[in-house]
Amino acid sequence: MRLHRFPTAFIAVELKEIRKIVELMNEHGLTYFDMSKDDFHLKLKKGPDLDTISSLMSMVPTAAPVAAAPAPAAPSAAAPAAAAAPAAPAQEGEAISSPMVGTFYSKPSPDAAPFVAVGDAVSEGQTLCIIEAMKVMNEIKAERSGTIVSVVAEDGTPVQFGDDLFRIK
Repeated sequence: MRLHRFPTAFIAVELKEIRKIVELMNEHGLTYFDMSKDDFHLKLKKGPDLDTISSLMSMVPTAAPVAAAPAPAAPSAAAPAAAAAPAAPAQEGEAISSPMVGTFYSKPSPDAAPFVAVGDAVSEGQTLCIIEAMKVMNEIKAERSGTIVSVVAEDGTPVQFGDDLFRIK
């Protein structure tokens, strides 16, 4: 293997540039950077690699099914009450999901009224909320008309891609 010797001034400049790139990644919440220049290629990644997470999750053993307890020979008075316990309520309406990762805002400014509230009729193309991503305010618009049956996301909280923001009927 042949090692190349670079002048220390060259390495110092490159390290300063790389440090500046890392600072900018931290400042703007970036997790991936790739740059090619002449015969120089730099690739920076922060955080876990999704392929690694997927492979680790496939190695986690699943829980064995638990055998049901044998039924009592004589039914008691408490048994019918337990059987009549209501199941988890089905969510009403169709979900409106977040198209991106960011911070959910239900109103245009802290002292303004929310874009929409439960019971409001909305039309296609109407602004429902704002998601701030990398210091950019992105208006999220209704893809169909209907009535807001619930506001799922909480104002000022982070949301992930695919998180439910509203339910519409």
